Amino acid sequence: MLGELFQPMHLLLILVIFLLLFGPSKLPQIAANLGKSIREFKGALSAQEEIKVATPTQQAQQPQQAPTAAPTQAAQTEAPKQDQKSA
Repeated sequence: MLGELFQPMHLLLILVIFLLLFGPSKLPQIAANLGKSIREFKGALSAQEEIKVATPTQQAQQPQQAPTAAPTQAAQTEAPKQDQKSA
């Protein structure tokens, strides 16, 4: 059934429908964007092999910073300002 769709007369009919819908000026832009999208997709598939995922043991070995360090410093800098205002 799908093989019947790609016969020359069917492809010609599909081309005529696209021509009527988008016009002759937009068809080259649509084809260029479609080709660019296919190339990017193929590139993403081949780049998938290059992605390195850290194992859980490697993630556990990395030191983690405490998120409370910044608020502590902010509280220390605000304390002298309050002392100056009350004096």
